[in-house]
Amino acid sequence: MSPYWRYLYFCPDLKPATMIQQEFAKNVIKIVQADPGVIGLAAAGSFISGQLDEFSDLDLVLVTRDRVGDSKEKMMRYAKSFGELISGFTGEHVGEPRLLICLYDNPLLHVDIKFLVLDEFRDRVENPIILFERDKALSDVLESTVANWPLPDYQWIEDRFWTWVHYLVGKLERGELFECIDGLSFLRARVLAPMLQMKKNNLPRGLRKLEMELPSDDLENLKQTVPVYNRNSIEQALIASIEMYKRLRPQLFGKDITLQSKAELKSMEYVDQYISRGAR
Repeated sequence: MSPYWRYLYFCPDLKPATMIQQEFAKNVIKIVQADPGVIGLAAAGSFISGQLDEFSDLDLVLVTRDRVGDSKEKMMRYAKSFGELISGFTGEHVGEPRLLICLYDNPLLHVDIKFLVLDEFRDRVENPIILFERDKALSDVLESTVANWPLPDYQWIEDRFWTWVHYLVGKLERGELFECIDGLSFLRARVLAPMLQMKKNNLPRGLRKLEMELPSDDLENLKQTVPVYNRNSIEQALIASIEMYKRLRPQLFGKDITLQSKAELKSMEYVDQYISRGAR
């Protein structure tokens, strides 16, 4: 019995609300145990860290002998057998078509199910908790391979950051405030948040749980990058984003990163030309 399997059944101090996810997982285990086409079932996300709470999604990885993740119809068939499915859709929008994003009723619960064959289970960003397996198939894969969480590519970021800044100033001058707000959100999620997490030696999980994990000074600085719908607020948020990026670079970049000095110079001249001095 795996450590988390013992946790599922015997941990006495869990909040009652978290039992929703646990009971659902136990029911799925019973179902897939009776299906010879299933090699194993694992849980990811909050299950790994033991941080389930009443608002947690349930992240499952279902490993089958025959490929299921190439057909929404086959994925939906499995999902419907696990509970009272309200809706389900595939995860192309997050770059993962083998993922079925589900909403169940009784209890109301968000469940993500990734459908893999055994060879695909080798390529992963984290080590899930095995809930059920046949002939140690999943355990053997975990023991013989290494999970690799994708880390920020600092050169990729630096090569683009100053052109993004120039783009946002232009859109601000045109009066496209929604576009600017969206662009600042992109910078926060793809650049600033991952860099702040790397500074703290955490996995770069985008914006997830930043409020609970960042030091208070970093959190306060990040708040300054969130504008409201008016020009002055957007100007201030853009300047705050630039200043945060420039502070983080020397803390994280190695000597192998080539700074785009001319792009930075020209983009900052463009900022100075159009952004009011009150925002700086």
